[in-house]
Amino acid sequence: METVINHNAEPLETLPFPNSMHLLVLAPHPDDFDAIGVTMRFFHQNGNPLSIAVATSGVNGVEDTFCSPPTSKLKAEIREQEQKASCRFFGLPESNLTFLRLAEDESGRLLENNANISRVRQYIQHLRPEMVFLPHWNDTNLTHQRVYAMFRKLALEADYPLVAFLNRDPKTIQMRCDVYLGFGEKEASWKGKLLRFHRSQQQRNLNQRGYGMDERILRIDRQSAAMCSAGTAHAEVFELEFFRSRKLKDFLNYQKG
Repeated sequence: METVINHNAEPLETLPFPNSMHLLVLAPHPDDFDAIGVTMRFFHQNGNPLSIAVATSGVNGVEDTFCSPPTSKLKAEIREQEQKASCRFFGLPESNLTFLRLAEDESGRLLENNANISRVRQYIQHLRPEMVFLPHWNDTNLTHQRVYAMFRKLALEADYPLVAFLNRDPKTIQMRCDVYLGFGEKEASWKGKLLRFHRSQQQRNLNQRGYGMDERILRIDRQSAAMCSAGTAHAEVFELEFFRSRKLKDFLNYQKG
């Protein structure tokens, strides 16, 4: 996995984000919000309205030994309850969290069909977010790829400027770093606790890799900080994609009106 460094990459905290801008995390699975939790806390503390839309329940990520009976319904309930618990810890009202429950195939991967696209279109048109956060499309996870493809189709339809923040994930193949948020060990400890609310994923990683999901994500953050020369122990990094705008400063100037 490799991140391509943009030597003009900017620290998020130095940019003038108006607190009126609405953020949407379009999460392919429960826990994709938590993977960028420090950045989300930055914007939450800035006063920006923040919403989460979870596309699928990610039932194929729950091992049969984690629940009894190991049904898809129970696995979906577990993952959704884990996301609700992490949001409570984060301080986000449950009313800001939506489970889209989009249709999946027999392997638990998102279907890129008209019904799913229509559901996401309806949600985005109602919310009208200015900034949308989601995993990068250049990723080995098929659901990540399809969520991005649906989002891009809808972003091109939008009648107002918006920007996508495409984040690095353990399965990202390659991406550009345009902006980043560096953070230290105190914030990393808080993020680790946030991630551990996803108990099913923590246990699956311990069983399959010998370390938890918390450590898996924080390893990526440490690598990202080193590659971006962030000057901090960790960093969450993003590639930007603009719709009806060309660069971040133009976008922010438009938002300030």
